[in-house]
Amino acid sequence: MHDAPTTTPAGHSARDAVERALARIDAVEDTVHAWVTLSERALADAEAADRRAAEQGPLPLHGLTVGVKDIIDVAGLPTRCGSPRTTAPDPVATSAACVRRLEDLGAVVIGKTVTTEYGYFAPGPTDNPAAPGHTPGGSSSGSAAAVAAGMVPLALGTQTAGSLTRPASYCGVVGMVLAHGTADLAGVTGLSTDLDSLGLLTRTVTDLAPVYRAFTGDRLERPGPADRPVPVLAWRPQVGEPLDPAMDRAVERAAGLLAAAGSPVRPLEWDDHLRTLLGDHPVIMAYEAARERRALLDRPDDISAPLRELLAAGVATSASDYHDAKVRRDVSRNDLDALLGDGAVILGPAALGPAPAGLAATGSPLLSRPWPARGRPVITVPGRRADDGRPLGLQLIGRPGREADLFAVAGLLEGLLAG
Repeated sequence: MHDAPTTTPAGHSARDAVERALARIDAVEDTVHAWVTLSERALADAEAADRRAAEQGPLPLHGLTVGVKDIIDVAGLPTRCGSPRTTAPDPVATSAACVRRLEDLGAVVIGKTVTTEYGYFAPGPTDNPAAPGHTPGGSSSGSAAAVAAGMVPLALGTQTAGSLTRPASYCGVVGMVLAHGTADLAGVTGLSTDLDSLGLLTRTVTDLAPVYRAFTGDRLERPGPADRPVPVLAWRPQVGEPLDPAMDRAVERAAGLLAAAGSPVRPLEWDDHLRTLLGDHPVIMAYEAARERRALLDRPDDISAPLRELLAAGVATSASDYHDAKVRRDVSRNDLDALLGDGAVILGPAALGPAPAGLAATGSPLLSRPWPARGRPVITVPGRRADDGRPLGLQLIGRPGREADLFAVAGLLEGLLAG
């Protein structure tokens, strides 16, 4: 469904890009339901971007149209957070820092995309354009679907547990969770200051790299020879629910392709740590969510049962249990740093399998929970597909500060899977 261009072609204007995006949205939104609201200022903002480019010279992301997850503020639009208690809020006066950054680079916001309730489990109406009738995942569901359906080439999401990795996997697009602390989250309605991270969704790794470079200022220069192979640790988890056989085969095939291309590949044997992290992540998340969003419990009938249970669990969690969970998390983080050494990357499944049928649930975040707990940068790359055509995403996990190695493996893997 990738009908809209990824970037603004040479000689074309930002206004052209916005008009194409709006036409695509008009053509497919009635079946995808990716958007909460569209910006009435998009065409005017595009014209302003064109004027700036004419006066100042080319802008790095000139005319790139963007969808923004509706827990992230955009000036002039309300932030509803997928909640019925915010059905008619006032428009916010100031955009989130990440939105202002993209606009400074020449991008144009098209509108706000559907999110689950406060970025947790209660889903919105979005269907999966890559597998109609199946969940697009949560909570960056609208952002992933908007990119997968060709409405916009870039969308902003967030991740606290599996909120971006899973939608990217289910919808067959590329998603990057930035290392914790990389982006200013001012203006983002999160759940956990210790776990929330910003995410970018694009169609390909090739599309993602220039956006990431411009947004962060990271030139993605690798230390040492540029053609030095990056070590890969292949993760085929044996924790919790079993992998779908198709996903297990996808990881095995990807590891084989990387090895054949010259990457040193060895197994990741780390499930003991992962089991501990899978227990500690919900403790940290609930404790912090109860303090970030405690006011929601003042009107408990206005929120879903899963969110109510999360906040209640956080209220009941002691400070000592929270502290102990963070200490164990930090021990695991240090151990993983030693295991990865200088720039190694983990390859594993982005989800247990392809998108489950139905829109009433968003799938399991089990396999993405451990990585936000350690603040890791993650890139999800579309892999092979299940027999019925549903996408299967592969996640690559790296070290903060070594994103160049992460992109090197992601780009290599994307090319190998396309070959």
